[in-house]
This record gives sequence, C-alpha cells and structure tokens, in this order.
Amino acid sequence: MAAHQEETRAAYDGVVELYASLFAGRLEGQPFARNMIGTFAELVRETGNPRAADVGCGPGHLTAMLADLGLDALGFDLSPAMVDHARRAHPALRFDEARMEALPVADGALGGVLAHYSMIHTPPGELPALLAEQVRVLEPGGLLLASFFATDGPDPVRFDHKVTPAYSWPADRFAALLVRAGLVPFARLLHDPASERGFLDAHVLARAAGLGCP
Repeated sequence: MAAHQEETRAAYDGVVELYASLFAGRLEGQPFARNMIGTFAELVRETGNPRAADVGCGPGHLTAMLADLGLDALGFDLSPAMVDHARRAHPALRFDEARMEALPVADGALGGVLAHYSMIHTPPGELPALLAEQVRVLEPGGLLLASFFATDGPDPVRFDHKVTPAYSWPADRFAALLVRAGLVPFARLLHDPASERGFLDAHVLARAAGLGCP
C-alpha cells in the first residue's frame, strides 16, 4: 500500500464517530448532490442491473441511500474503522475493506459506481489507474457518478483537507481522464460550495462505453 494510502486510512480511522455524526443526514442541506445521486440511481435501475458500489463509502450513509433508492448497494472503504461502523449502522447491507484501485468485484459485474468525494485524496498521477478499475467492474453502459472539488485553474491543486491532504481538479481535465479510461461523460453539475473551502463542487455522470456509447 502506498504511503499516502496508509496516511489516509489512519486519518479516517481516527475520525469515524465525528465523521459519521456530521454526515448522518444523508446530504440534508446539499440539494444538488442529493439530486445527482437520485438521477444516478434512476439511470442505474434503467440499465437492468441494479447492483452498485459506493466506493470510499465511509460510514455507509450513502450506501444506505442507494439501497433506499432501489439499488442492490454495497460499500467499500480503505478504512477498517469506517467499514466496521458501516456494518454496525447498516447491518442489512454489505461493506468490505478495499482499495479503490483493487476492488473485490468481478469484471463487468456492476450497473453503477458512486464515488462521492472519495477520489480526492488520490495523487493526480495515480488517478488514471483508479478510474480504470471503476471501468473494469462496470458492465457496458454502466454508470459512474464522481463528485469532487473543482478549481478554475489549469492544473489540480493540492490542499489541506480537514482529514488528510486532497486535490481539487479542473472539471474539463477530470472529464478528459474519464474519457481516456473508457467512459463517456454526459452530464456535469458545478455549483458554489456548501463549505468554506472556496472550491466549486463538481458532479460528473459518465457511462461505460458500450451499448450504443461511442
């Protein structure tokens, strides 16, 4: 495991209860993100394969939201303490410890992948391999919803996230990485941040190439 992953895992292990208490409301007060996830769930259901992974699931609140929206949802997280909390909070759902670039999922098994601000700690040079793994587990035509912090500049910006260092991305460059990974971005939402970090909040919906996708 890379040093930055060890740092990220340890940092999130140390804030489980606080993090869970802050986000227990499943995006109350965040209507843009909440509605993008609702759209994602609807489109995944339309593929005929409702199986979806919440990668970087944290305490499992969004995995449970996906289940409530009619998906066969499972959650993966790097932090064993987060996984333990998610299992206790949502005992009817499956949660496993896993790295986002090495998911314990068969090729093409999923109709959807949700990455809700879970790619932000990945150094820019490692993001292509992480995205390739999401494409591997998606069936042709499957959906990815990636949410992240967006910057107006030309390059990713490293910043001091409250838990552990993270990166914001120019939305166009992030979308270009999706294309190179084998995804077709088709919807994008940028909006003023819900926090005071100063970055825009970005949500990009993309479809795995196949079933009519170029």
